[in-house]
Amino acid sequence: MEPTSTAPPATDAASYLDLAITLSLNNWPALSLAVQSNWGGPTSGDKRDWLCGAISEMFTERPETDAMDLEDVLIQVMNDEFDVVVDDESAGNVADQIMELKTHTDRGDFAPVQQMWEAWQTKSQSKSAAGQFQKVEAQDEDQETDDDDESEEGGDVDMDDAPSLVRAPRERVEPEIDDDGFTKVVGKRR
Repeated sequence: MEPTSTAPPATDAASYLDLAITLSLNNWPALSLAVQSNWGGPTSGDKRDWLCGAISEMFTERPETDAMDLEDVLIQVMNDEFDVVVDDESAGNVADQIMELKTHTDRGDFAPVQQMWEAWQTKSQSKSAAGQFQKVEAQDEDQETDDDDESEEGGDVDMDDAPSLVRAPRERVEPEIDDDGFTKVVGKRR
């Protein structure tokens, strides 16, 4: 579930927890990159939404869930659904954040989630304003007839702080042939 600026404010602990999970996952750079790059296929956004619901459901069905359990789920989903191996400890950080927010919502303290929501809205508004600026700027550049491309220099970007993501290679499954010479059909593992 991608949070929208028109979403109604949460009114109870469960709604705030769902919002906290959604915001945490949408703010996770590794998952955001996987979704934007469609590493999970054309339904990558839907997979993120499904993950939000699955985590919420996990807390309901297994209240003993802790940060380590949650981290395992995040790593497994990133690997299975997006072919991404997350080895930068960010899954643990997201799991810790969700567990901390769950503790707050269980106590009826919704202020941290509300702050995250307000920050998300501000960030979303900034993105749409920046998007409008970029569209206008692109139109202005199209109208220029000067050949000033040589005056612009592209500098190197420091990638030291970029998340460490490794796409897991897909394993080719060899077909199984039974005693009668028929090939066994095996569905995808989910």
